[in-house]
Amino acid sequence: MERLMLTDSLEGPLGRALAVIEFIASRHRAVTIAEVADALDLPIATTHRITSNLERQGLLQRSLTSKRLLIGNKMLLLGASAVGAGLRTATRHAILQRVSEKIGEQCEIGVVRDNLVSYVDSVRKKPSTGLQFDPGASVPIHCTSTGKIYLSQLARRARETLIRSLTLHAYTERTITDPDDLLEIVERTRERGWAKSNEEFVKGVVGCAVPIFGPDQMLLACVGISAPVARITFEDLDDIISILKDASSELSAAIIDDELSEDV
Repeated sequence: MERLMLTDSLEGPLGRALAVIEFIASRHRAVTIAEVADALDLPIATTHRITSNLERQGLLQRSLTSKRLLIGNKMLLLGASAVGAGLRTATRHAILQRVSEKIGEQCEIGVVRDNLVSYVDSVRKKPSTGLQFDPGASVPIHCTSTGKIYLSQLARRARETLIRSLTLHAYTERTITDPDDLLEIVERTRERGWAKSNEEFVKGVVGCAVPIFGPDQMLLACVGISAPVARITFEDLDDIISILKDASSELSAAIIDDELSEDV
């Protein structure tokens, strides 16, 4: 395993704790304490003490099937909140506004928090006819486009474990409630890089979304639309994907520009 040496800026209790979190967050699977210690060149006893403290704070947690370490729910919520705050800037809201005006429908940016899709920004071009994704609103991941994209970015085993552990509640007659069916759709989403939903959360409302990636190509959020089938059919959504992809590229560039300007 590649060893990651702590820099001077990461020395001290806080620095070591942040290094541990960063290392575990960068893995695509649960890791052992020994792996963390080896990667960060830390003594086993020190690593055990750090991870135990982080577990008590909810920033790390143990895998359901082993003693390996994963990022905890509190850390996931904190990270999603930070992403949400970072996405609510004037520049990014203006991009969302332009997309909404071009498509003529509600456009939103969503992140996943504790297995729920939370919307951190939205623009409504026309009056809603049954669905409003206002900032702060949360909806299930199994019947939304953003949720499907999030699931598609997980490693195969983690994806299957999560999907089979979810309560796939039927909100409409079109909600996907069979884990095998959802796994198949999520795999298709992974292959094509975008997702659609067909009246799966609210009857009469369809939607689609594309991912927003950060500088490290990690999924930050998704940009998507929601519309009544009276104005946009499920099939019509295919024509909107390219518009959303352009918006995603703009949003990614805005995020990178903001980070670069902060370093100046």
